[in-house]
Amino acid sequence: MKRAFSFGLDREWLVIVTGIAFIAATYGLVRLAYGLFLPDIQTALALDSAGAGYISAGSSLVYCLAALCGFLFGRQCPRMLIVVATATAAGGVWGMAAAAHLVAFGLFAVIASVGAGLASPAMVSVVRRNIAVERVDRGQSMVNSGTGPGLIGAGLLALLFLPGWRLTWVVIGVITVLISAALLTADRPDPAERDEHAKALSADWVRRHRTALTIAVLLGVASSAMWTYGRAILVDTGGSSQRGTIVAWIMIGIGGAAVALTATPLARWSATSAWTLSCGTMTVGILVVAAVPGQLIVSLVGCLLFGWGFTSSTSALIAWTSTIDATRSAAGTALLFIAMVFGQAVGATALGAIITAAGYGAAFVVAAAIAAMSIAVSTLARTDRRAEADEPDASVDSVRAPSREPGQQLSAGPAPAERVAGELGAQQCH
Repeated sequence: MKRAFSFGLDREWLVIVTGIAFIAATYGLVRLAYGLFLPDIQTALALDSAGAGYISAGSSLVYCLAALCGFLFGRQCPRMLIVVATATAAGGVWGMAAAAHLVAFGLFAVIASVGAGLASPAMVSVVRRNIAVERVDRGQSMVNSGTGPGLIGAGLLALLFLPGWRLTWVVIGVITVLISAALLTADRPDPAERDEHAKALSADWVRRHRTALTIAVLLGVASSAMWTYGRAILVDTGGSSQRGTIVAWIMIGIGGAAVALTATPLARWSATSAWTLSCGTMTVGILVVAAVPGQLIVSLVGCLLFGWGFTSSTSALIAWTSTIDATRSAAGTALLFIAMVFGQAVGATALGAIITAAGYGAAFVVAAAIAAMSIAVSTLARTDRRAEADEPDASVDSVRAPSREPGQQLSAGPAPAERVAGELGAQQCH
Protein backbone atom coordinates (compact mmCIF):
# COMPACT_ATOMS: atom_id res chain seq x y z
CA MET A 1 0.00 0.00 0.00
CA LYS A 2 2.83 2.30 0.88
CA ARG A 3 4.56 1.51 -2.43
CA ALA A 4 1.38 2.21 -4.41
CA PHE A 5 0.97 5.55 -2.65
CA SER A 6 4.57 6.46 -3.35
CA PHE A 7 4.26 5.45 -7.00
CA GLY A 8 1.12 7.55 -7.33
CA LEU A 9 2.89 10.61 -5.99
CA ASP A 10 5.85 9.97 -8.29
CA ARG A 11 3.53 9.82 -11.30
CA GLU A 12 1.77 12.99 -10.21
CA TRP A 13 5.11 14.78 -10.00
CA LEU A 14 6.00 13.49 -13.45
CA VAL A 15 2.78 15.00 -14.83
CA ILE A 16 3.49 18.29 -13.06
CA VAL A 17 7.10 18.50 -14.24
CA THR A 18 6.26 17.66 -17.86
CA GLY A 19 3.28 20.02 -17.69
CA ILE A 20 5.51 22.87 -16.51
CA ALA A 21 7.90 22.07 -19.35
CA PHE A 22 5.05 22.00 -21.90
CA ILE A 23 3.78 25.43 -20.85
CA ALA A 24 7.39 26.69 -20.82
CA ALA A 25 7.82 25.46 -24.40
CA THR A 26 4.54 26.65 -25.93
CA TYR A 27 4.52 30.02 -24.15
CA GLY A 28 8.05 31.03 -23.12
CA LEU A 29 9.94 29.40 -25.98
CA VAL A 30 7.48 29.69 -28.88
CA ARG A 31 4.93 32.45 -28.35
CA LEU A 32 6.81 35.04 -26.28
CA ALA A 33 10.30 34.46 -27.74
CA TYR A 34 9.15 36.34 -30.87
CA GLY A 35 9.94 39.61 -29.10
CA LEU A 36 13.33 38.28 -28.00
CA PHE A 37 14.43 37.37 -31.55
CA LEU A 38 12.69 40.31 -33.24
CA PRO A 39 15.75 42.60 -33.71
CA ASP A 40 17.67 39.89 -35.56
CA ILE A 41 14.58 38.94 -37.60
CA GLN A 42 14.05 42.58 -38.56
CA THR A 43 17.60 42.81 -39.87
CA ALA A 44 17.33 39.59 -41.90
CA LEU A 45 13.87 40.18 -43.38
CA ALA A 46 13.75 44.01 -43.55
CA LEU A 47 10.80 44.01 -41.14
CA ASP A 48 9.88 47.43 -39.70
CA SER A 49 8.23 48.04 -36.32
CA ALA A 50 4.76 48.47 -37.78
CA GLY A 51 5.03 45.15 -39.64
CA ALA A 52 6.31 43.45 -36.50
CA GLY A 53 3.27 44.78 -34.69
CA TYR A 54 0.90 43.37 -37.30
CA ILE A 55 2.46 39.92 -36.95
CA SER A 56 2.23 40.09 -33.16
CA ALA A 57 -1.39 41.23 -33.38
CA GLY A 58 -2.28 38.39 -35.72
CA SER A 59 -0.61 35.91 -33.37
CA SER A 60 -2.59 37.25 -30.43
CA LEU A 61 -5.91 37.06 -32.25
CA VAL A 62 -5.23 33.49 -33.35
CA TYR A 63 -4.26 32.66 -29.77
CA CYS A 64 -7.68 33.92 -28.63
CA LEU A 65 -9.49 31.74 -31.15
CA ALA A 66 -7.40 28.71 -30.22
CA ALA A 67 -8.07 29.29 -26.52
CA LEU A 68 -11.81 29.40 -27.17
CA CYS A 69 -11.62 26.12 -29.08
CA GLY A 70 -9.50 24.64 -26.32
CA PHE A 71 -11.97 25.45 -23.61
CA LEU A 72 -14.79 23.98 -25.70
CA PHE A 73 -13.01 20.67 -26.32
CA GLY A 74 -10.32 20.52 -23.64
CA ARG A 75 -12.30 18.37 -21.23
CA GLN A 76 -13.35 15.79 -23.83
CA CYS A 77 -10.07 15.34 -25.72
CA PRO A 78 -7.05 16.93 -24.02
CA ARG A 79 -4.57 14.52 -25.61
CA MET A 80 -5.72 15.54 -29.07
CA LEU A 81 -5.29 19.20 -28.11
CA ILE A 82 -1.75 18.47 -26.91
CA VAL A 83 -0.93 16.83 -30.24
CA VAL A 84 -2.40 19.71 -32.26
CA ALA A 85 -0.70 22.27 -29.98
CA THR A 86 2.64 20.55 -30.54
CA ALA A 87 2.13 20.30 -34.30
CA THR A 88 1.26 23.98 -34.65
CA ALA A 89 3.93 25.24 -32.23
CA ALA A 90 6.77 23.13 -33.62
CA GLY A 91 5.57 23.38 -37.23
CA GLY A 92 5.20 27.12 -36.85
CA VAL A 93 8.71 27.76 -35.56
CA TRP A 94 10.22 25.39 -38.14
CA GLY A 95 8.35 27.29 -40.83
CA MET A 96 9.67 30.58 -39.42
CA ALA A 97 13.19 29.17 -39.51
CA ALA A 98 12.83 28.17 -43.17
CA ALA A 99 10.94 31.26 -44.37
CA ALA A 100 12.80 33.24 -47.00
CA HIS A 101 10.15 35.92 -47.40
CA LEU A 102 8.33 38.14 -44.93
CA VAL A 103 4.82 36.93 -45.80
CA ALA A 104 5.72 33.29 -45.19
CA PHE A 105 7.46 34.19 -41.94
CA GLY A 106 4.41 36.11 -40.69
CA LEU A 107 2.06 33.25 -41.57
CA PHE A 108 4.11 30.69 -39.68
CA ALA A 109 4.52 33.06 -36.71
CA VAL A 110 0.74 33.30 -36.45
CA ILE A 111 0.35 29.51 -36.72
CA ALA A 112 2.88 28.98 -33.93
CA SER A 113 0.66 30.88 -31.47
CA VAL A 114 -2.10 28.30 -31.88
CA GLY A 115 0.00 25.96 -29.75
CA ALA A 116 -0.11 28.21 -26.70
CA GLY A 117 -3.85 28.81 -27.04
CA LEU A 118 -4.56 25.06 -27.07
CA ALA A 119 -1.94 24.08 -24.49
CA SER A 120 -3.48 25.87 -21.52
CA PRO A 121 -6.98 24.31 -21.58
CA ALA A 122 -5.49 20.91 -22.39
CA MET A 123 -3.29 21.09 -19.30
CA VAL A 124 -6.30 21.99 -17.14
CA SER A 125 -7.88 18.64 -17.99
CA VAL A 126 -4.62 16.68 -17.80
CA VAL A 127 -3.90 17.97 -14.31
CA ARG A 128 -7.49 17.45 -13.17
CA ARG A 129 -7.57 13.80 -14.20
CA ASN A 130 -4.04 12.83 -13.09
CA ILE A 131 -3.69 14.62 -9.76
CA ALA A 132 -5.53 13.71 -6.55
CA VAL A 133 -8.43 16.02 -5.77
CA GLU A 134 -6.80 17.49 -2.68
CA ARG A 135 -3.70 18.44 -4.68
CA VAL A 136 -5.19 19.43 -8.04
CA ASP A 137 -5.26 23.21 -7.44
CA ARG A 138 -1.66 23.26 -6.25
CA GLY A 139 -0.61 21.13 -9.23
CA GLN A 140 -2.36 23.48 -11.64
CA SER A 141 -0.67 26.54 -10.19
CA MET A 142 2.71 24.85 -10.50
CA VAL A 143 2.07 23.95 -14.15
CA ASN A 144 1.00 27.52 -14.85
CA SER A 145 4.33 28.80 -13.55
CA GLY A 146 6.04 27.40 -16.64
CA THR A 147 6.03 30.72 -18.53
CA GLY A 148 8.81 32.23 -16.40
CA PRO A 149 11.23 29.30 -16.82
CA GLY A 150 10.33 29.26 -20.52
CA LEU A 151 11.44 32.87 -20.88
CA ILE A 152 14.68 32.09 -19.08
CA GLY A 153 15.23 29.08 -21.34
CA ALA A 154 14.62 31.19 -24.44
CA GLY A 155 17.19 33.69 -23.21
CA LEU A 156 19.77 30.97 -22.61
CA LEU A 157 19.21 29.56 -26.11
CA ALA A 158 19.59 33.06 -27.51
CA LEU A 159 22.91 33.45 -25.71
CA LEU A 160 24.07 30.23 -27.36
CA PHE A 161 22.82 30.76 -30.93
CA LEU A 162 21.95 34.39 -31.74
CA PRO A 163 22.27 36.06 -34.18
CA GLY A 164 21.48 32.65 -35.71
CA TRP A 165 17.75 32.95 -35.00
CA ARG A 166 16.81 30.34 -37.61
CA LEU A 167 18.85 27.64 -35.86
CA THR A 168 17.35 28.73 -32.53
CA TRP A 169 13.81 28.22 -33.84
CA VAL A 170 14.75 24.75 -35.11
CA VAL A 171 16.10 23.77 -31.69
CA ILE A 172 13.00 25.16 -29.97
CA GLY A 173 10.77 23.06 -32.22
CA VAL A 174 12.70 19.90 -31.38
CA ILE A 175 12.53 20.66 -27.65
CA THR A 176 8.76 21.21 -27.89
CA VAL A 177 8.20 17.85 -29.60
CA LEU A 178 10.32 15.97 -27.03
CA ILE A 179 8.52 17.61 -24.11
CA SER A 180 5.14 16.82 -25.65
CA ALA A 181 6.08 13.15 -26.03
CA ALA A 182 7.12 13.02 -22.37
CA LEU A 183 3.85 14.65 -21.31
CA LEU A 184 1.71 12.22 -23.30
CA THR A 185 3.63 9.34 -21.75
CA ALA A 186 3.09 10.70 -18.24
CA ASP A 187 -0.64 11.28 -18.79
CA ARG A 188 -2.38 8.20 -17.39
CA PRO A 189 -5.89 9.29 -16.39
CA ASP A 190 -8.13 7.39 -14.03
CA PRO A 191 -10.64 5.39 -16.13
CA ALA A 192 -13.42 6.98 -14.10
CA GLU A 193 -12.76 10.52 -15.27
CA ARG A 194 -14.18 13.23 -13.05
CA ASP A 195 -17.34 14.67 -14.46
CA GLU A 196 -17.64 18.31 -13.48
CA HIS A 197 -20.53 20.16 -15.01
CA ALA A 198 -20.29 23.91 -15.09
CA LYS A 199 -23.34 26.09 -14.73
CA ALA A 200 -24.48 27.85 -17.85
CA LEU A 201 -22.96 31.28 -18.23
CA SER A 202 -25.36 34.20 -18.13
CA ALA A 203 -25.38 37.81 -19.30
CA ASP A 204 -25.43 38.89 -15.65
CA TRP A 205 -22.29 36.84 -14.98
CA VAL A 206 -20.50 38.57 -17.86
CA ARG A 207 -21.80 41.97 -16.70
CA ARG A 208 -20.30 41.48 -13.26
CA HIS A 209 -16.94 41.00 -14.98
CA ARG A 210 -17.13 44.32 -16.85
CA THR A 211 -14.50 46.08 -14.72
CA ALA A 212 -12.18 43.07 -14.74
CA LEU A 213 -12.60 42.75 -18.52
CA THR A 214 -11.73 46.41 -18.96
CA ILE A 215 -8.54 46.27 -16.94
CA ALA A 216 -7.57 42.94 -18.56
CA VAL A 217 -7.71 44.56 -22.01
CA LEU A 218 -5.73 47.56 -20.75
CA LEU A 219 -3.14 45.22 -19.21
CA GLY A 220 -2.76 43.48 -22.57
CA VAL A 221 -2.30 46.76 -24.45
CA ALA A 222 0.29 48.06 -21.99
CA SER A 223 2.26 44.82 -21.66
CA SER A 224 2.59 44.44 -25.45
CA ALA A 225 5.22 47.20 -25.35
CA MET A 226 7.65 44.91 -23.54
CA TRP A 227 6.54 41.58 -24.99
CA THR A 228 6.88 42.77 -28.59
CA TYR A 229 9.40 45.61 -28.49
CA GLY A 230 11.22 45.15 -25.16
CA ARG A 231 14.47 43.85 -26.63
CA ALA A 232 14.14 45.93 -29.79
CA ILE A 233 14.30 49.19 -27.81
CA LEU A 234 17.51 48.04 -26.11
CA VAL A 235 19.11 46.96 -29.39
CA ASP A 236 18.14 50.05 -31.37
CA THR A 237 19.44 52.48 -28.75
CA GLY A 238 22.86 50.89 -29.13
CA GLY A 239 23.72 51.22 -25.46
CA SER A 240 23.72 47.49 -24.72
CA SER A 241 25.62 44.59 -26.21
CA GLN A 242 23.89 41.64 -27.88
CA ARG A 243 24.52 39.55 -24.80
CA GLY A 244 23.32 42.33 -22.51
CA THR A 245 19.96 42.67 -24.26
CA ILE A 246 19.41 38.92 -24.00
CA VAL A 247 20.21 38.99 -20.28
CA ALA A 248 17.57 41.72 -19.96
CA TRP A 249 15.00 39.31 -21.43
CA ILE A 250 16.08 36.63 -18.98
CA MET A 251 15.46 39.14 -16.18
CA ILE A 252 11.80 39.34 -17.26
CA GLY A 253 11.59 35.57 -16.80
CA ILE A 254 13.28 35.77 -13.40
CA GLY A 255 10.81 38.46 -12.35
CA GLY A 256 7.91 36.25 -13.40
CA ALA A 257 9.33 33.24 -11.56
CA ALA A 258 9.83 35.37 -8.43
CA VAL A 259 6.06 35.69 -8.09
CA ALA A 260 6.12 32.27 -6.41
CA LEU A 261 8.14 33.81 -3.56
CA THR A 262 5.67 36.67 -3.01
CA ALA A 263 2.44 34.73 -3.58
CA THR A 264 1.76 33.99 0.10
CA PRO A 265 1.91 37.58 1.43
CA LEU A 266 0.14 38.96 -1.66
CA ALA A 267 -2.67 36.44 -1.18
CA ARG A 268 -3.70 38.34 1.98
CA TRP A 269 -4.50 41.42 -0.11
CA SER A 270 -7.76 42.08 -1.91
CA ALA A 271 -7.65 41.62 -5.67
CA THR A 272 -7.99 45.36 -6.33
CA SER A 273 -5.19 46.21 -3.89
CA ALA A 274 -3.00 43.49 -5.39
CA TRP A 275 -3.83 44.89 -8.82
CA THR A 276 -2.72 48.38 -7.81
CA LEU A 277 0.62 47.11 -6.51
CA SER A 278 1.26 44.68 -9.36
CA CYS A 279 0.19 46.88 -12.27
CA GLY A 280 1.91 49.84 -10.64
CA THR A 281 5.15 47.86 -10.51
CA MET A 282 4.75 46.91 -14.17
CA THR A 283 4.16 50.56 -15.06
CA VAL A 284 7.37 51.58 -13.32
CA GLY A 285 9.26 48.83 -15.12
CA ILE A 286 8.05 50.05 -18.54
CA LEU A 287 9.00 53.64 -17.72
CA VAL A 288 12.44 52.66 -16.41
CA VAL A 289 13.26 50.80 -19.62
CA ALA A 290 11.97 53.68 -21.76
CA ALA A 291 13.77 56.38 -19.76
CA VAL A 292 17.35 55.12 -20.09
CA PRO A 293 17.43 52.14 -22.49
CA GLY A 294 21.14 52.75 -23.05
CA GLN A 295 21.99 51.99 -19.42
CA LEU A 296 22.05 48.21 -19.15
CA ILE A 297 21.95 47.94 -15.34
CA VAL A 298 18.94 50.24 -15.15
CA SER A 299 17.24 48.33 -17.97
CA LEU A 300 17.79 45.04 -16.14
CA VAL A 301 16.01 46.45 -13.10
CA GLY A 302 13.14 47.66 -15.30
CA CYS A 303 12.80 44.23 -16.91
CA LEU A 304 12.76 42.53 -13.51
CA LEU A 305 10.02 44.88 -12.29
CA PHE A 306 8.00 44.31 -15.46
CA GLY A 307 8.27 40.52 -15.17
CA TRP A 308 7.08 40.49 -11.56
CA GLY A 309 4.40 43.13 -12.09
CA PHE A 310 2.86 41.51 -15.17
CA THR A 311 2.73 38.01 -13.69
CA SER A 312 1.32 39.29 -10.39
CA SER A 313 -1.32 41.27 -12.29
CA THR A 314 -2.56 38.10 -13.94
CA SER A 315 -2.85 36.50 -10.49
CA ALA A 316 -4.96 39.45 -9.37
CA LEU A 317 -7.29 38.84 -12.33
CA ILE A 318 -7.69 35.23 -11.20
CA ALA A 319 -8.58 36.35 -7.69
CA TRP A 320 -11.08 38.86 -9.08
CA THR A 321 -13.11 36.31 -11.03
CA SER A 322 -12.89 33.83 -8.15
CA THR A 323 -14.63 36.37 -5.92
CA ILE A 324 -17.34 37.09 -8.47
CA ASP A 325 -18.18 33.38 -8.84
CA ALA A 326 -15.83 30.78 -7.36
CA THR A 327 -17.71 27.85 -8.93
CA ARG A 328 -17.03 29.21 -12.40
CA SER A 329 -13.54 30.59 -11.84
CA ALA A 330 -12.18 28.47 -14.71
CA ALA A 331 -14.54 30.07 -17.22
CA GLY A 332 -13.91 33.49 -15.68
CA THR A 333 -10.16 33.07 -15.95
CA ALA A 334 -10.48 32.00 -19.59
CA LEU A 335 -12.64 35.05 -20.33
CA LEU A 336 -10.21 37.49 -18.70
CA PHE A 337 -7.11 36.02 -20.27
CA ILE A 338 -8.64 36.04 -23.74
CA ALA A 339 -9.50 39.71 -23.14
CA MET A 340 -5.90 40.35 -22.08
CA VAL A 341 -4.42 38.70 -25.18
CA PHE A 342 -6.89 40.62 -27.36
CA GLY A 343 -5.51 43.75 -25.73
CA GLN A 344 -1.99 42.60 -26.65
CA ALA A 345 -3.08 42.33 -30.28
CA VAL A 346 -4.43 45.90 -30.22
CA GLY A 347 -1.38 47.16 -28.36
CA ALA A 348 1.18 45.55 -30.66
CA THR A 349 -0.44 47.17 -33.69
CA ALA A 350 -0.99 50.61 -32.16
CA LEU A 351 2.40 50.83 -30.44
CA GLY A 352 4.16 49.62 -33.59
CA ALA A 353 2.59 52.51 -35.50
CA ILE A 354 3.62 54.96 -32.76
CA ILE A 355 7.21 53.66 -32.82
CA THR A 356 7.36 54.14 -36.59
CA ALA A 357 6.01 57.69 -36.30
CA ALA A 358 7.53 58.98 -33.03
CA GLY A 359 10.02 56.45 -31.69
CA TYR A 360 10.23 53.92 -28.87
CA GLY A 361 10.17 56.46 -26.06
CA ALA A 362 6.76 57.84 -27.02
CA ALA A 363 5.28 54.37 -27.47
CA PHE A 364 6.52 53.13 -24.10
CA VAL A 365 5.22 56.25 -22.32
CA VAL A 366 1.80 55.63 -23.92
CA ALA A 367 1.95 52.01 -22.73
CA ALA A 368 2.77 53.12 -19.18
CA ALA A 369 -0.10 55.62 -19.25
CA ILE A 370 -2.51 52.86 -20.31
CA ALA A 371 -1.27 50.66 -17.45
CA ALA A 372 -1.85 53.55 -15.03
CA MET A 373 -5.33 53.97 -16.54
CA SER A 374 -6.16 50.39 -15.56
CA ILE A 375 -5.27 51.21 -11.96
CA ALA A 376 -7.58 54.22 -12.07
CA VAL A 377 -10.43 52.11 -13.48
CA SER A 378 -9.97 49.56 -10.70
CA THR A 379 -9.89 52.24 -8.01
CA LEU A 380 -12.97 54.04 -9.33
CA ALA A 381 -14.91 50.77 -9.51
CA ARG A 382 -14.02 50.01 -5.89
CA THR A 383 -15.16 53.51 -4.85
CA ASP A 384 -18.48 53.06 -6.66
CA ARG A 385 -19.07 49.72 -4.95
CA ARG A 386 -18.44 51.23 -1.53
CA ALA A 387 -20.82 54.12 -2.28
CA GLU A 388 -23.54 51.68 -3.29
CA ALA A 389 -22.96 49.67 -0.13
CA ASP A 390 -23.37 52.80 2.02
CA GLU A 391 -26.77 53.72 0.54
CA PRO A 392 -29.56 53.03 3.07
CA ASP A 393 -32.22 50.53 2.08
CA ALA A 394 -34.72 49.87 4.86
CA SER A 395 -36.28 46.95 3.06
CA VAL A 396 -33.13 44.90 2.97
CA ASP A 397 -30.93 46.32 5.74
CA SER A 398 -31.83 43.48 8.04
CA VAL A 399 -30.71 40.78 5.61
CA ARG A 400 -28.04 42.43 3.49
CA ALA A 401 -24.69 40.69 3.58
CA PRO A 402 -21.55 42.82 4.06
CA SER A 403 -20.24 44.32 0.83
CA ARG A 404 -16.94 42.97 -0.46
CA GLU A 405 -14.66 44.19 -3.18
CA PRO A 406 -13.38 41.65 -5.69
CA GLY A 407 -10.68 39.50 -4.24
CA GLN A 408 -11.23 40.34 -0.58
CA GLN A 409 -10.14 37.45 1.65
CA LEU A 410 -9.32 35.38 -1.40
CA SER A 411 -6.01 34.10 -2.67
CA ALA A 412 -4.33 35.88 -5.56
CA GLY A 413 -3.63 32.43 -6.96
CA PRO A 414 -5.65 29.28 -7.64
CA ALA A 415 -8.88 28.61 -5.78
CA PRO A 416 -8.51 26.84 -2.40
CA ALA A 417 -9.14 23.15 -1.98
CA GLU A 418 -12.72 23.49 -0.82
CA ARG A 419 -13.68 24.75 -4.28
CA VAL A 420 -12.62 21.53 -5.99
CA ALA A 421 -16.22 20.51 -6.58
CA GLY A 422 -16.58 23.44 -9.00
CA GLU A 423 -14.59 24.18 -12.11
CA LEU A 424 -10.95 24.12 -11.07
CA GLY A 425 -7.63 25.02 -12.42
CA ALA A 426 -8.13 26.97 -15.64
CA GLN A 427 -5.76 29.64 -14.36
CA GLN A 428 -3.33 30.23 -17.21
CA CYS A 429 -1.09 33.36 -16.46
CA HIS A 430 0.46 33.88 -19.86
